[in-house]
Amino acid sequence: MASGYIRIFDTTLRDGEQTPGVSLTPEEKIEIAIQLDKLGVDVIEAGFPSASQGEQKAVKEIAKSGLRAHVCALTRALKSDIDAALMCDVKYIHTFISTSEIQMKYALNMTPEQVIETTISSVQYIKDHGVICEFSPMDATRTEVDFLKRVCKAAEEAGADYINIPDTVGIMTPKSMEKLIRDLKEVLKVPLSVHCHDDFGLAVANSLAGVEGGATQVHVTVNGLGERAGNAALEEVVLGLHLLQNRMTGVNTKLIYETSKVISRLTGVPIQPNKAIVGENAFAHESGIHTRGVVVKPLTFEPFGPELVGRRRKLIAGKHAGRYGVKAELEEAGFHPTEDQLKEIVARVKDLGDKGKTVTDADLFAIARAVVGGGLEEKIVELSDLAVVTGIHVIPTASVKLIIDGKEYVASETGVGPVDAAIKAIQKITGSLVNVRLTEYRLEALTGGSDAVAEVIIKVEDKDGNIVSARGAREDIVMASVEAMINGINKILQRRIRRT
Repeated sequence: MASGYIRIFDTTLRDGEQTPGVSLTPEEKIEIAIQLDKLGVDVIEAGFPSASQGEQKAVKEIAKSGLRAHVCALTRALKSDIDAALMCDVKYIHTFISTSEIQMKYALNMTPEQVIETTISSVQYIKDHGVICEFSPMDATRTEVDFLKRVCKAAEEAGADYINIPDTVGIMTPKSMEKLIRDLKEVLKVPLSVHCHDDFGLAVANSLAGVEGGATQVHVTVNGLGERAGNAALEEVVLGLHLLQNRMTGVNTKLIYETSKVISRLTGVPIQPNKAIVGENAFAHESGIHTRGVVVKPLTFEPFGPELVGRRRKLIAGKHAGRYGVKAELEEAGFHPTEDQLKEIVARVKDLGDKGKTVTDADLFAIARAVVGGGLEEKIVELSDLAVVTGIHVIPTASVKLIIDGKEYVASETGVGPVDAAIKAIQKITGSLVNVRLTEYRLEALTGGSDAVAEVIIKVEDKDGNIVSARGAREDIVMASVEAMINGINKILQRRIRRT
């Protein structure tokens, strides 16, 4: 397949923010824009200036941030919208108008001829101000094809620099999307773009098909955020372009996972574990035959290495675990069991898995210590004392006393609850020693009664991307959480020592 450069038009800040429940502050939008620019997208659709004063402020701030990417503002085909965008000092405007019969009649109350006239005047008005213009016939994929060609041709003749074809309600198939782009290319000279929604789970496939048909730009959002079922996911589109279609983009794929995590954190939308490329399980292996394969030759059960997108492979101990995966995890942790010892460790791991337990690193190493003996150094960080205060009219506060290499350290912090306050206090003390953040927290099991044993499972990650899981089990949820956090910090520190 012939190679070629495909522009990545990122609309996380506009269409992505339309995800139900997502609302970003101007400061958060600027942080995301800087991350997207670092990632290497070609265009950042910063927002819809006519929507609100806050939106206008954010777009203007992003436009003057000195980013390498084009900063784009979205407008309806209205002079007032375009003026609001121009006031943000953007050099790129994306304007749209509905072209399907149903939307022209019920959303716009306009005739086809009025739509064409409005298209021409809007594009000309944008170009009269010396700004790059991208035009979208909204609901293009439900628009009668001859009329769609007329509208697009009118936009091209009015001076549009790009024409984007939106599959607004996600009803296309890859075959029909490829054909539509090919048909439009027969009458248009301007570069074509595609903007696909995921209502049938086909947004990425349709986007790649659009490129096959001749589109040279794709609209995407990080993690596939967007209205209803979302948009084409940047991470999937980019990897599909690079590895399946032999195309080029400006995206630094090694920053994809980092960017995904930033977006998830700021939007509050979690990433499903089995999400392609960026999901927690995307490079995790538990099944025995799989772990044996990836230990010996990673490509046996992976289409590409996790390092390509800034990730690391994870071998999971569980009821499907095989000896190769367990052995590899243990050896990295400094354990070297004999064959008989390994057989016993695997049997115990499977037994835990059969009972429905999530087997963490801490569990695996505890089993290994019991079977093999030794293996891990003594704790570097130990809890000496903990006090928490909480109540209806009291800000939750925690005071923590830790012993690190024989020295005593004390810190207090407030939080949204006693667990949050206690973990922040621990991080305050250990921040200079090991800068870790909590990436996952859950109560795995609670036995009955008010004196129930709380079992807390966490995942922590250091600045180098090392991730470990740990568990704490106490009658007191705060104590269980603190125990798990300290265990996680010790795991990170011990792993770091072994690698030096």
